Amino acid sequence: MNKLKLGLWVAALIFALDQGHKWYMISVLDIADKSPILLLPFFSLVMVWNPGISFGMFGGLDYSHYIFTGLAVAISGFLVFWLRSVTQTVSATAIGFIIGGALGNAVDRLRFGAVADFLDFHVGMHHWPAFNIADASIFTGAVILCIHSIWFTEEERKPAKKATKKPKKQ
Repeated sequence: MNKLKLGLWVAALIFALDQGHKWYMISVLDIADKSPILLLPFFSLVMVWNPGISFGMFGGLDYSHYIFTGLAVAISGFLVFWLRSVTQTVSATAIGFIIGGALGNAVDRLRFGAVADFLDFHVGMHHWPAFNIADASIFTGAVILCIHSIWFTEEERKPAKKATKKPKKQ
């Protein structure tokens, strides 16, 4: 499978998982009426609407959901363009994670005016900001790309070249 198709399949899978999970949490579990649900001493399911980006930044801006949706679509378009030239499975997969997550959150912003977050890790009363599958996918894809670009040389990131010359007979 070429890397463009792989990245797009990964993006579609992440998008479907994210949107399916959000549908289940909002429509089936009705998390808004039951929040928080303590599953483990350090993990709860909650209902948080985030009108901004990471950690709620810039949530107070007028029309922020349109601005952030436009940015997510533009960045996803750039990543698809980049994906066309990717030669490594790891990079294609990581880019797919980012695209799928970005578009998953963009759909929330268009539908609800904010992103639905449910996953809440905490220690006592100290909580990490709630997040969702899309957020985790964007973060995971970005970390994989960074590690891959830092820890592997350019030569190691290139695919193995096929032999083009036949060995000489002696």
